[in-house]
Amino acid sequence: MKGRRRSPDNPREWLARAHSSLALASATTPGVLYEDLCYQAQQAAEKALKAVFVAEKIPYPYTHDLNALLSALEHHAIPVPENLWNAVTLTSYASDTRYPGFDIPVTREEYAEAIVLAREIIRWAEARVGSP
Repeated sequence: MKGRRRSPDNPREWLARAHSSLALASATTPGVLYEDLCYQAQQAAEKALKAVFVAEKIPYPYTHDLNALLSALEHHAIPVPENLWNAVTLTSYASDTRYPGFDIPVTREEYAEAIVLAREIIRWAEARVGSP
């Protein structure tokens, strides 16, 4: 993204960052592990959810746990569509798979699903906030 950066209290800046993380997750480059791409997918979903918090002027929890973020939104009377709860599986990519030895390697199918889940979260957040 070129040009002037927006304030961190602007939800569209959070969405721009979500799109940037999704672009990184989608950029399959030889030698890049699926685990690292899935980490970026998780980051895309997390930033998109935090955009909704910012737009609603609700302090967001400082966590990478998507279940905690979705639950906090619902706690603040923001209805979360049922299909978005599938994205909680992305949370493990923020910690468990980022380093060697913690888990079995991520498969191509798991990677493809991570991209789908991140896109769904971003679409929902954009519908609530507006496009960046």
